[in-house]
Amino acid sequence: MRENEGLTLLGNNHVQYPTDYDPGLLETFENKHPDNDYFVKFNCPEFTSLCPITGQPDFATIYISYVPDVRMVESKSLKLYLFSFRNHGDFHEDCVNTIMKDLIKLMDPKYIEVQGIFTPRGGISIDPYANYGRPGTKWEDVAWERLSHHEMV
Repeated sequence: MRENEGLTLLGNNHVQYPTDYDPGLLETFENKHPDNDYFVKFNCPEFTSLCPITGQPDFATIYISYVPDVRMVESKSLKLYLFSFRNHGDFHEDCVNTIMKDLIKLMDPKYIEVQGIFTPRGGISIDPYANYGRPGTKWEDVAWERLSHHEMV
């Protein structure tokens, strides 16, 4: 069944961990319930990237929630993709937007949101949030509502 789905990472014990950002690691499989609108949520508490200026590590929990359409992201490929940021230098806001855009390109979800809760460094934390709703659908309205009322905590 995996061959039909095109999955190469799930169940593969010989996976090489990436050394830099690689969206090519992401894999999808068919959503068996495309007629249902439902959320899929990933919590990634061990995300790391590098400050593009100082090269110091940044640590975060990344939250990804999406409403799938036809394709869904496979979790092991997502884990390896997020791991690929480990040696990648980008600002917090760029990481969150890059993750969201890569997942949109991969799956074309009805709706997606990505939030990073970064560990404070230098006495300040940065918690970027980005979302997207498919244009011309009710999900476009949901995206605006959630963004315009995003929690300021």
